[in-house]
Amino acid sequence: MAFGEHEEELWEAMKPRFRPRLVSDPNARYAGNLVRGTGLASIPPALWAMDRSARATLARVVRRTPEVLVKVTGRKKGAEHLAAHLDYIGRKGEIPLETRDGELLSSKTEARQIAEEWSEALAWRRGATVSAVSMVFSMPAGTDPETVKQAVREIAERLIGDNHDYLMALHTDTPRPHVHLTVQAEGFDRKRFDPRREDLFRFREGFAEALRGRGVEAEATPRYTRGQGRAGTSMALTQLRDRIRKGVSRQPTDVDMRQAREAMLIALGRAEQPEFVVKSRARWEGIKSRYRAAADRLEQSGRDEDRSLAREVRQFLRDRAEIETVPDKVLRDAERRIRPEQEHGWGHAPDPGVPRGTVPLPTRRR
Repeated sequence: MAFGEHEEELWEAMKPRFRPRLVSDPNARYAGNLVRGTGLASIPPALWAMDRSARATLARVVRRTPEVLVKVTGRKKGAEHLAAHLDYIGRKGEIPLETRDGELLSSKTEARQIAEEWSEALAWRRGATVSAVSMVFSMPAGTDPETVKQAVREIAERLIGDNHDYLMALHTDTPRPHVHLTVQAEGFDRKRFDPRREDLFRFREGFAEALRGRGVEAEATPRYTRGQGRAGTSMALTQLRDRIRKGVSRQPTDVDMRQAREAMLIALGRAEQPEFVVKSRARWEGIKSRYRAAADRLEQSGRDEDRSLAREVRQFLRDRAEIETVPDKVLRDAERRIRPEQEHGWGHAPDPGVPRGTVPLPTRRR
């Protein structure tokens, strides 16, 4: 049985839940099938190459190819706010800012002038108006930083084009090489740059594609297609948690305290899993069934590489038998913290009536 005949099932499992925007004719019929959920029998032979694309995407997912990270880190309102941001990403003049045309800006005066130019056109608006949108593009440690920057420039030229001015800054002072991209909000045609969920996914897909074109393995699939149920955290919350780990602050964040309380109530049987957790697990079960169906068809293709991929898919499903949610992670972290204490002084067996993750009382020694 040909793998391509059932490609829509696999494609549905690995794509985000929004309606694709049809922008051109060549793939219009294929996109229509994706939207309507119909079969692929009427697709012209020239479009059957998408079968190889779906197989390649599946292979990257089950082989745990590094996922690109693209996120909006803030919206800068006014010249002062924007100038402070440019000073930050330029490390006070230590890191040059690259313009859309490739010019390098190394002085705070030049950055300040751009901040004023981008904000001057908004003076007629009432109240504070967004002058620029800041984004970050990141890859795991070990990725060549220069390649990351080149990929960001390519996707900026492709998706932003000449309608909006932008600045780039490459940072290598963390294990993950990342590029800060700051885009002028007001376009030359007066259209505003305001990326939403669908836009961010297009940036992620384009970023991953640009990296693969430069020999770097990268993928941009939604979390739920990889069996991950925990979303990323905001930049502010990440910074607060980093301060706590470094000892700068001893006050736990409100988010962490709330998550800990919810996890403990669930462990004690006094609360049920949140609705989003139930839905995430149900969705993962549906995606796993599609992966199993894809593995069955790959095994029947008669090709050695397909049968090898089928084995990898089944191993991936065994490793991802359950999806980890936020309450699961909180309890697992609690167990990890108390395990050393149990090994060094709390040698008694746990009470079967005490829920998992509850910290036992230490025994008094004479």
